[in-house]
Amino acid sequence: MTGFVLVSVLLAGSCLLFTAPEARAEIPQGMKDFFGKDRVDFLMNYRFEHVQDPTAQKYAYASTLRTVFGYKTPSFDGFRFYFQIEDVSVIGNELFNDGGSNRKTRYASVTDPDETELNQYIFSYEGLPDTELKAGRQLITYRPAPFHRFVGPVVWRQNWQTFDGYTISNKSLPDTHIRAGYIYNINRIFGEDHPTLSDQGVDGYLFNVQYGGLPLGLLEGYAYLLDFDDNSAAPGGFFQSTATVGGHFTGKHGISEKVKLLYELEAAYQSDYAQNPNSIDSHYFLGEIGVDFTVGGIIESVKLLADYELLSGDGGADRFTTPLATLHPFQGWADKFLNTPGDGIEDIYFSFGATVLGADFLVVYHDFNTDNDSYDYGSEIDLQLTRKFMKNFSLGLKYAFYDADTNALNLARNPIQSTDITRFWAWINFTY
Repeated sequence: MTGFVLVSVLLAGSCLLFTAPEARAEIPQGMKDFFGKDRVDFLMNYRFEHVQDPTAQKYAYASTLRTVFGYKTPSFDGFRFYFQIEDVSVIGNELFNDGGSNRKTRYASVTDPDETELNQYIFSYEGLPDTELKAGRQLITYRPAPFHRFVGPVVWRQNWQTFDGYTISNKSLPDTHIRAGYIYNINRIFGEDHPTLSDQGVDGYLFNVQYGGLPLGLLEGYAYLLDFDDNSAAPGGFFQSTATVGGHFTGKHGISEKVKLLYELEAAYQSDYAQNPNSIDSHYFLGEIGVDFTVGGIIESVKLLADYELLSGDGGADRFTTPLATLHPFQGWADKFLNTPGDGIEDIYFSFGATVLGADFLVVYHDFNTDNDSYDYGSEIDLQLTRKFMKNFSLGLKYAFYDADTNALNLARNPIQSTDITRFWAWINFTY
């Protein structure tokens, strides 16, 4: 019900933005300055998600609508204020477990709780050369969506993750972007009404530097120091307070007029930090190679990628974890590896993408193995079809099937990764 009320209010308040061009031309310039497209965010995302999980008593059927309205003031001597309201509403019957708030534990899990919240409020200052300072509740990430490997807003879920804290961004050096932040609270995707997993306190220090002056790609260095207030073990039996340092390089190189070579390389080291009672000595590695073909005609382009990703684990608490990440794009869309298993994970995956008649088609195959004791978790096939239309709209269909391996070690050690699961999504999105 709250979603329908909010949508009605937002549509009424924003009606001038969607009128015909000839009517819009009569709006005074002062109102355009305050309510123009660069000032207002408006988004509606309806999604249906179906989950077949044999460990749940009932399959999930989740029909939800995400509505977002944001407004950014003009600059006053370099100062601005931005706020964003987010509403997630269940459309129809609530036939899914939203992660704990709705207590529908018989159903398979779809973590999209029904709630309305002030998603962002940011005081910013841009009065210093090539510098922006922000204070308040905000989205923080350092890479293009959705591949937020270490810090991100969890953009796949309807209720996005935000951070309370302070950030600074500086571009005064040639081809260099320096960003740093301090966060003290995480507004998680489970919603404010979740009994245990709502907000999460943290003393978090984030440092990220990117240099784009190299001829072959973008070089990135980072350090993320996280001291969580809650010193109890996270689901899966590990502790989240860690220090992570690493480097990342990505780029592309033209082989011919229509063929580009794609490549990516990343390595990181993680140790225990602050209150973590365990000794952490873990590492991360990513290697990618691929080609992008511009074809033309009905088939506009084709992309082929091969990847190897490792999150180490020694069989216990010493495992590489990424508690602030947008995890859905990694280790398969079935979301079987949202927490790194104790034995770590090796993910070998192959991607085929094509753009045909304006529609984007993607197929990904994953083969999951352990870092410790060398056994198989399983495999996964992911399919996605998306299409943009009428400038502001997009449609999507998506499917994921995780096929668990039934070897003895997997069955004994991994209650989550040793069972199959199938997920299907369909959505329509409007963005102003």
